[in-house]
Amino acid sequence: ISLLARDNTSKPKSLDDGSKSLSESSSSITSERIHPAEEANGLSMMQTLIHLLKCNIGTGLLGLPLAMKNAGLLVGPFSLLAIGILTVHCMVILLNCAHHLSQRLQKTFVNYGEAMMYSLETCPNAWLRTHSVWGRYTVSFLLITTQLGFCSVYFMFMADNLQQMVEEVHVTSKTCEPRKILVLTPNVDIRFYMLTILPFLILLVFIQNLRVLSIFSTLANITTLGSMALIFQYIMQEIPDPRNLPLMASWKTFLLFFGTAIFTFEGVGMVLPLKNQMKHPQQFSFVLYWGMSLVIVLYICLGTLGYMKFGSNTQASITLNLPNCWLYQSVKLMYSIGIFFTYALQFHVPAEIIIPVIISQVSETWALFADLSVRTALVCLTCVSAILIPRLDLVISLVGSVSSSALALIIPPFLELITFYPEDMNCITIVKDIMISILGLLGCVFGTYQALYELTQPINHSVANSTGVYA
Repeated sequence: ISLLARDNTSKPKSLDDGSKSLSESSSSITSERIHPAEEANGLSMMQTLIHLLKCNIGTGLLGLPLAMKNAGLLVGPFSLLAIGILTVHCMVILLNCAHHLSQRLQKTFVNYGEAMMYSLETCPNAWLRTHSVWGRYTVSFLLITTQLGFCSVYFMFMADNLQQMVEEVHVTSKTCEPRKILVLTPNVDIRFYMLTILPFLILLVFIQNLRVLSIFSTLANITTLGSMALIFQYIMQEIPDPRNLPLMASWKTFLLFFGTAIFTFEGVGMVLPLKNQMKHPQQFSFVLYWGMSLVIVLYICLGTLGYMKFGSNTQASITLNLPNCWLYQSVKLMYSIGIFFTYALQFHVPAEIIIPVIISQVSETWALFADLSVRTALVCLTCVSAILIPRLDLVISLVGSVSSSALALIIPPFLELITFYPEDMNCITIVKDIMISILGLLGCVFGTYQALYELTQPINHSVANSTGVYA
């Protein structure tokens, strides 16, 4: 019961006027606010690092070999490194802006949406000052869209892998030979597997405390680490001559690469919540640089080696290329378990934006019921979205292009400009921020267009993430 009820550290903090309007209720992105007297209950450095790794190591990681195929053997790794560095830099910008605004306003801390709103309140443009609250609305909407998009992809991924394991039991062997393409007819619709997973995820998201979720993050990291070890053990054996692979792909497929690459850096929405939950928030920068360095190295290695191993046969998820034997079927099982537990962590952000708004409209007697009902409805929404969308690889690219690029590349530089511009910013910093925002905007527009275009095309079963295709 204690996991279902809100604890004292999870009550949303209203704005100065104390009212419970929509704008004020939605200001709690994390809702689990740490006050100086409650720091003993905060996250340790190791717990924070575990959360940070798990926030970024999700389903997008398994799509990186296909992303490298879409970019080219030379362009892909360097582009992924550049995007990774830019993303981490924008995370640091976000942290600096939030810290500066909290000091300026004498607040314990501010979240992503509040940082945007408070910075707009002091910008030179009168119209932006008047409509500053829409800055928070915009960030909150993008956070909800992005995180629920991640959760929908998780649903799709878990159902795909569960269907694969069940449908291929009769053809799974003890000898691990390379896969051969063979079209199979699934015995059970994939929607059945999604509905099977649904009640377990509903129960999981009832857990609201990040300290409790750190236990599940640890389990997820263990299973993910085991599956990654098996994947690397396979793809590093007998790699074909890479000189036959193109160094640069076409610009159209590169746009899909951009969306997938941005999607893989899934943790931007959790940066401020994690820092605000630490016992010693001043140590978060060290955790961020160390954790994200590990993540970027892992991304580049898996994407490059996976593409070199499978070449033109690289599929939407690298698990589809693994041999159909019991050893590598366990990879799907372990990674699916990791994704299952990660679902609650990614779900934490949209839930803590939406739920305070709903609770503020009901009496205290009905608060817990409203909380659990909204959580249940949001999980069902991600399930329905997964059912309606056919392609895992294109959904990853679409979510990455639309929401992730805005949160990770477009908004942080813009936030830095309006936060520090009144304080005589360096011209080099201004140019740098403008260029990063333009790059993110171009990637968002063209990546979204290409992903939507591909989604409207007939499904090619040789590349679709259909569990009945490979045996």
